[in-house]
Amino acid sequence: MTTQSPTRIFLVRHGPTHAKALVGWSDLPADLSDSARISALSAFLPERARLVSSDLTRTRATADALQSPLRQRLPDAPGLREIHFGEWELKPFVEIDKSHPDLSRAFWTDPGECAAPGGESWNDMEARVSAALSALAAEGGDLIVVAHFAVILSQVARVSDKRPAEVLAHEIETLSVTQIDVTPEGETVRLINHVP
Repeated sequence: MTTQSPTRIFLVRHGPTHAKALVGWSDLPADLSDSARISALSAFLPERARLVSSDLTRTRATADALQSPLRQRLPDAPGLREIHFGEWELKPFVEIDKSHPDLSRAFWTDPGECAAPGGESWNDMEARVSAALSALAAEGGDLIVVAHFAVILSQVARVSDKRPAEVLAHEIETLSVTQIDVTPEGETVRLINHVP
């Protein structure tokens, strides 16, 4: 990803869904009832920034909560969706481990080409997300991106030049900020899982 001018990308994980299952492309709402936390998050983020989210309800509603007069809201970006879990969507981990023990173990211990049945691999998701972010970052300036757990970690892995398995240990809390700075010289991860 390269830009003509410096860009700060603030990757914000959406508000909690409280789901006890894998949630990828399923369109669950976010719990945005913690107004103090949302206010603190909004105050931490740059006031003058472009603001974008994936097209799923949980990210769109979180972006709505962070909207302010000086933040330019961009159209939803489907390329920023969470990884697609296929047949594993909305199933608890225990059920998945029982039905696909070897595949589910590989999916978490050595992600990359591995995909859930009918779903998307980490590598495919990372390529999709990176293309979407690259297009958004091309204008330069500050960019707030409300996205998802795997989306954020995919960018940490890419910028840090690490395998996906090496970043899965990172916690990415809901309503946390992960910051990536993009300059003509390259990209740097500045913050991971910062909770204002």
